[in-house]
Amino acid sequence: MNNSPLLIIYKGSMAGSRWMVSSDSVTLGRARDCEVVLPEREVSRYHARIERDATGYVLRDLGSRNGTLVNGEAVRGLPYRLRDGDEIELAGALKLSFVAGEATLPLADLGLDGVDNDHIGQRLQVDQATRQVCFGRQILDPPLSPAQFGFLVRLIAAKGAVVTREEAVAAVWPEAAGGVTDQALDALVYRLRERLSELDPDHVYIATVRGHGFRFSLRP
Repeated sequence: MNNSPLLIIYKGSMAGSRWMVSSDSVTLGRARDCEVVLPEREVSRYHARIERDATGYVLRDLGSRNGTLVNGEAVRGLPYRLRDGDEIELAGALKLSFVAGEATLPLADLGLDGVDNDHIGQRLQVDQATRQVCFGRQILDPPLSPAQFGFLVRLIAAKGAVVTREEAVAAVWPEAAGGVTDQALDALVYRLRERLSELDPDHVYIATVRGHGFRFSLRP
């Protein structure tokens, strides 16, 4: 199995496009010699670069004209260390998800084995072995990122109880719990809601409990 991360565009004219981050340096931009060519006027010729180091991947803005955001915050000067599920926005024209390789988040390490599909209703189904989420006969494609799937399983395992923000961060990013911003978690929740709405647009499965955290909401 290839454990290289993926870049998946989910908003913009190229929605659905995906690239594997399989080398030590991947440049994004309009120029034809970029590893990820993005032919959008707002995107600079050499807009941003993803680099692999000893501990993972970082994103650098290459002095782009219209900027680079991660989870709504501008990337300037210092590189940003990417985590699974991060939302990258380039020049306000494209939004991408950084989907970490399978090896970065083994599901067994979440301690959430044995999720009962009967609890989550007859139509929405979650398979931990394949990381598939289905609604009726529809299968969510592309699949959820490891962080998105891990958060969803954590919510379901709570069986209606509130999962605090701290519990969510500890479950999804156990190795970096102290360094995860509220914006990163909110971006993950927002994107997960969007993905689930692709299967079932008539119900919001993740409810925000103000001042406390999040709760999985069963379909009536």
